[in-house]
Amino acid sequence: MLSVEYRRAPEHPFPTPLEDAYAALNWLHEHAAELGVDPDRIGVMGDSAGGGMAAALTILARERGGPRIARQILLMPMLDDRTTTPDPHIEPYVVWSYDDSLTAWPALLGEAAGGPDVPATAAPARLRDATGLPPAYIEVGQLDVFRDEDTAYATKLSRAGVPVEFHLRPGVPHEFDSIAIAIAFDSDVARRAIADRVRVLKSI
Repeated sequence: MLSVEYRRAPEHPFPTPLEDAYAALNWLHEHAAELGVDPDRIGVMGDSAGGGMAAALTILARERGGPRIARQILLMPMLDDRTTTPDPHIEPYVVWSYDDSLTAWPALLGEAAGGPDVPATAAPARLRDATGLPPAYIEVGQLDVFRDEDTAYATKLSRAGVPVEFHLRPGVPHEFDSIAIAIAFDSDVARRAIADRVRVLKSI
């Protein structure tokens, strides 16, 4: 695993974080031989905002003609700057709230957040054509603020012919696999999720 310490908003707004991630992807491809890495088996992975970053990185790499990404693994990804209307079925259980999103997106995008001119490399839900993107593994909790945008993104990729494995984890909120409430990270649903992630990583 290569963990990328990309610069973060608000001190470093879009596109700086994504360009840092793209530079890391290029570096890994360029040094693959000396690191013992198969350049045809490099995937990108992230959770929450990092999941959105991983999705955006695949879009940017496609736009720039490489480097090749073999798989995108998106864990409860934050994809849409327009998700602002609370769902009453989710709101009582949120770990990451709608207000948190209303703070985070403008930190990344400034006044452009929620407007008509946000590119898909900033908010992947804005993507119009998913053709040619790498196969995707996407999971999200049923009580996650990002549930609908993640479900829609999985459908958008599928309709473009991108192989997708999608999991809607029942009865759990954002970051369900790591929160310490009643040792949720040791719950059956978290164990299943982690097993699926390991399986997908091994399959690259």
